[in-house]
Amino acid sequence: MDIQPYTSTETLAVGRPWLMSTLGIEANQTVTLDLTQFSETLHWTEASKYQPERKLKSGIPLGKNTTTGLYEPYSPVTNEVQTATITGSPTGGTFTLTFSGQTTAAIAYNATAAAVQTALEALSNVNPGDIVVTGNAGGPYTLTFGGQYLGDNVASITATASLTGGTTPGVTMATTTAGGTATATDGTQLFRGFLFTEVSFYPGSTKAAAPLMVHGQIDVAKLPVAFDPADAPAGSNTQFVYKV
Repeated sequence: MDIQPYTSTETLAVGRPWLMSTLGIEANQTVTLDLTQFSETLHWTEASKYQPERKLKSGIPLGKNTTTGLYEPYSPVTNEVQTATITGSPTGGTFTLTFSGQTTAAIAYNATAAAVQTALEALSNVNPGDIVVTGNAGGPYTLTFGGQYLGDNVASITATASLTGGTTPGVTMATTTAGGTATATDGTQLFRGFLFTEVSFYPGSTKAAAPLMVHGQIDVAKLPVAFDPADAPAGSNTQFVYKV
């Protein structure tokens, strides 16, 4: 499907601040997205409680899963995953987490994963989406890095415990997947293009049709997720700029 060019004003109006010029927008095609592979924190626009419909952000780099034939987020490298485990069955107290010199406020021994994530996002070096925390209240917690740390081999988080009760309670940290050490092998490690428009879908949907942009002039800094222009395929006339 060919997509007709928009003026600069129209481009911004339809949610594409990353698109610097319509020159060279051609050879676009309609692809099918695997919605189950997109992160609510990283890839969705902000949802309204009055609107059940959800939207994927435009400008997401995409790859094609060669097994399913569906398009997913481009994943050239592995994101770091660390785990935090509370040991010794404490009955009270708190702990803190330190990441790259920044330490959280005290976190309750039985905190939910959402509370741990909130504590991390209060740090000056962690933005929403940079570290997604999952797990049961009281742990173990799984910390998955993304956002500005997408594909990075990040520093190990350390923990300091002030826990009570139980038997010698503490918090252990472990890196279960080192970031940047492996590439995907399902085809999504090959960059295929950018999601050209926001894509609306309803909760529970697993697939959606979407336009793929393979040419154009891109402001790298305004893309919704980190992207290395060196990953564009040879021969592409996509141009990348860094607008100040």
